[in-house]
Amino acid sequence: MTNPYTGRPDTAFWRRSMSARPVADIDPVTSVPFTIGEQEPVATAGSCFAQHIARTLVRRGFSYLVTENPSSEGDSLARGYGVFPARFGNIYTARQLLQLFRRAYGMFDPHDVAWRRPDGRYVDPFRPQIEPAGFDSAQAVAAELEVHLAAVREMFETCRVFIFTLGLTEAWESRIDGAVFPLAPGVVSDSQDDADYAFHNFSVAEVEADMLAFVDRLRKVNPGVRIILTVSPVALMATYEDAHVLVSTTYSKAVLRVAAHAVSKLRQDVAYFPSFEIITGPQGGRAMYEEDLREVRQSSVDHVMSIFARHFLDASRGGATPPAAGPAARARDRSVLEQEMLEAQGVICEEEELDRA
Repeated sequence: MTNPYTGRPDTAFWRRSMSARPVADIDPVTSVPFTIGEQEPVATAGSCFAQHIARTLVRRGFSYLVTENPSSEGDSLARGYGVFPARFGNIYTARQLLQLFRRAYGMFDPHDVAWRRPDGRYVDPFRPQIEPAGFDSAQAVAAELEVHLAAVREMFETCRVFIFTLGLTEAWESRIDGAVFPLAPGVVSDSQDDADYAFHNFSVAEVEADMLAFVDRLRKVNPGVRIILTVSPVALMATYEDAHVLVSTTYSKAVLRVAAHAVSKLRQDVAYFPSFEIITGPQGGRAMYEEDLREVRQSSVDHVMSIFARHFLDASRGGATPPAAGPAARARDRSVLEQEMLEAQGVICEEEELDRA
């Protein structure tokens, strides 16, 4: 006699695939819908943890797409070049990603253009750390935006694979037009009217709807693009909810995980990679994190990336001939920028400003 579980693979059973196994031997990926060829342009976006994927691609000789490049050498990463394909900084929420697409294609022109810092310099509200020294004026912020959005369009249209790491559900938005920001106004500026902004914690339904809208819009400008979703295992730096930060972190990650699962089931060629489960599962526990229990140890990052490479990176397959690169990508000095990426220590994370503030 048999039951419905007879013949199921070992990965379907906790005792066989998890109990008494060394952490290094636990691989929760059972199958992937596609692999990435060595010559296929790959774009990444998302929270701080997404930067590890970019470095893995560069380190292994895959085609990491960069469309916005510095005009001169030096401190490129500190100014946001090469951290992601274009200088959009960390994109923590699904709404922020959808907003970036809408802005790039002229579907949304936000009311907020520049915020004034306490030192009198100005920042871009949507990427407040791309210029550590700030801008001279609000006009300077606006002038730089056209080049940036052109680079964003190039990224969306030329990537063959787009990898997005969902990080947060908590955000601050404008009461005027609904624009969302990576940081609360008061964290990086001193001249905003608090009445114009409100805190919002996105639900599963909102995150799912935003991600589906983004996928559908992206495929209108890039029909063949494949997408990988993952959830950051890094805890919230701070919460604005009336709750312990651990409780808020658990809520955020649960929402993002459920939404990512739903989107991967509702759209073809959308894969989910379980970086969150690899780090936060009981097999690793405290050993996966630094002493602060938030930052992921480099050895743990390496473990996650080795599993990612094992399943998704196919160096034996060159992939389809990549589309012709735009002017920004052609002008790129790959050796200098890539070397900066590989030598960088840690990741660049706007959210850390919450603790410093």
